[in-house]
Amino acid sequence: MTVRTAPTHELGSARLRSVRRMLDVAFEGDFSDEDWDHTLGGLHAWIEDERGIAAHGALVQRRALHRGRSHRVGYVEGVAVRGDLRRRGLGGAVMAELERAIDGAYAFGALGASDDGAALYRTRGWQVWEGRLEALGPDGIVRLAEEEGYVLLRPAAGRPLPDTAVPLLFDWRDGDVM
Repeated sequence: MTVRTAPTHELGSARLRSVRRMLDVAFEGDFSDEDWDHTLGGLHAWIEDERGIAAHGALVQRRALHRGRSHRVGYVEGVAVRGDLRRRGLGGAVMAELERAIDGAYAFGALGASDDGAALYRTRGWQVWEGRLEALGPDGIVRLAEEEGYVLLRPAAGRPLPDTAVPLLFDWRDGDVM
């Protein structure tokens, strides 16, 4: 199967509806409107077959402050494989395209992993962020303690990852911040 890539605006409304339907089913109803909003505006990688969207992932730009520097981060969103095609390498193929984009355009990659997804990401070189997580929210800096241990980072093109001794502060967004 071929992995296709395109920015959100090139997918068209019919394909975007198909992606959303697949994500709703794959996440068993636990994919909110905010989650969908987080998936839009960047680069999509997907696989289609005769039944429609078989696998999908998106990469959006976020900002993370660390040691007084603002880093451009490739943040992975909306990764799923249709239930009848899981464990066949489609998720890895989608991730390979997103990681290629991370290597070419970002300081590092980041994502919030479910327990089911974390194993895939770790086999691909993603590492659990062992440091403190924060976000710059509407009322100032807030700790994201509930996200710690579930956020994974990936070095981009051999660049070093941030030092875990110093908090990693992400931009705020509605819904799940990470």
